[in-house]
Amino acid sequence: MRDYDEVTAFLGKWGPFQRLIFFLLSASIIPNGFNGMSVVFLAATPEHRCRVPDTANLSSAWRNHTIPLRMQDGREVAHSCRRYRLAAVANFSALGLEPGRDVDLEQLEQESCLDGWEFSQDVYQTTIITEWNLVCEDDWKAPLIVSLFFWGVLMGSFISGQLSDRFGRKNVLFVTMAMQTGFSFLQIFSKNFEMFAVLFVLVGMGQISNYVAAFVLGVCIFYAFGYMLLPLFAYFIRDWRMLLLALTMPGVLCAGLWWFIPESPRWLISQGRFKEAEVIIRKAARINAIVLPSTIFDPSELQDFSAQKQQSHSILDLLQTRNIRMVTIMSIILWMTISVGYFGLSLDTPNLHGDVYVNCLLSAVVEVPAYVLAWLLLQHLPRRYSMATALFLGGSVLLFLQLVPQDLYYLATTLVMVGKFGVTAAFSMVYVYTAELYPTVVRNMGVGVSSTASRLGSILSPYFVYLGAYDRFLPYILMGSLTILTAVLTLFLPESFGTQLPDTIDQMLKVKGIKYRQTPSHTRILKDGEESPTALKSTAL
Repeated sequence: MRDYDEVTAFLGKWGPFQRLIFFLLSASIIPNGFNGMSVVFLAATPEHRCRVPDTANLSSAWRNHTIPLRMQDGREVAHSCRRYRLAAVANFSALGLEPGRDVDLEQLEQESCLDGWEFSQDVYQTTIITEWNLVCEDDWKAPLIVSLFFWGVLMGSFISGQLSDRFGRKNVLFVTMAMQTGFSFLQIFSKNFEMFAVLFVLVGMGQISNYVAAFVLGVCIFYAFGYMLLPLFAYFIRDWRMLLLALTMPGVLCAGLWWFIPESPRWLISQGRFKEAEVIIRKAARINAIVLPSTIFDPSELQDFSAQKQQSHSILDLLQTRNIRMVTIMSIILWMTISVGYFGLSLDTPNLHGDVYVNCLLSAVVEVPAYVLAWLLLQHLPRRYSMATALFLGGSVLLFLQLVPQDLYYLATTLVMVGKFGVTAAFSMVYVYTAELYPTVVRNMGVGVSSTASRLGSILSPYFVYLGAYDRFLPYILMGSLTILTAVLTLFLPESFGTQLPDTIDQMLKVKGIKYRQTPSHTRILKDGEESPTALKSTAL
């Protein structure tokens, strides 16, 4: 019998209807670009120091010397978490003693910020950090918030596929869009850190199902467009609640897409709803100016369509042979480390020298040429070398950062953006490459496991950024080293460029550097001297 692709082949592959649906689905991705990365501004930590209350009755000289100094990046700065013990300072002030002349400040006892903090408003009017004092002993809560968001994304990835299979692609898409927008709106009314964090998990759960478009490049570019909007919103809106309100508005506008995005005809057919599927197919043919065949679904095939089921496979099949086991392990490492690099560099933009809004915009803009380059590389060059080159580029420049003189901060920022460019290009290519490595029978499962590893990498990424509080270059050293090691690992994966996609586990290309025993059941994908066109397929996650 014919499958769905054969039945609908008369529509063509890229007609006006397909382009319309593609751009509408991709437009729904735009809010994702700033919902996830909004924490860069919502949870930004301004410069701060211990508050000295007016009731301390200190002279102006002592009030200016109540905060001890510490070394940071080779210069002395005011300590952000300690002050000299006010009781002792008040006594010296009352006696008329002068700081530094009559009293050795280094000998004074220090204490924590018992009266809270004073936050600079030069860049941010308010953030969740300033509102709930998430600094010093509580500074661990800032990376936790980001990590919890990605935990939500991970949980959403587990349930969204099952819900889509049961309730339909369109229904789940718009429900999750409503979750993302609705819970983001509720975050505006958060009373404390705990409420904000729980709602952020739910926002993350609503984000993952937006990745329904079948073209990874389009999804990525529209995500980047949304990411570019974030610093523009944040520049004009410096209060975190008002910023969050502004960022929810585009999600509300996406509700209007309900009347333009149809349900998946393939899913309708799998549910036996042939009349509804036929209505959508006829509309597509009309938009594409195609004359319909006399019969779309042959009555004799309808029962076969309903009864058709794929052979069931379990996750254990990804470990069945030594070869697929190695591909799975290497793919997990590849996805996890690339995700750490991508999100780590994205979240670290506030820590770069220069204007935080410009740096965030540059971090978003650099993604567009990275995606375009990735697409060109996938079209014309081998996968392994393209991936490895992008990763080597990203990792090497990050390692070089520690050698840049402190006064050349523009060069340092440029190197970070080059590193982001390389990691982003690799991140977009890994979707296609992984899908090509796995055979048809377990392809979705293999990409799903790899995608889960990517979520774990994103969960870890804020803690790489957090290490920068102890050593400014430590995050770059770790991310650069992992990226280069991953580039080396990529060279051992099989090359899928110019080959047919494998259908069975036996047909998979072999991982390099491992000796295999020849078995009679082993079949080659191509005969000697035979070439086949490159088969590129992207996977909706």
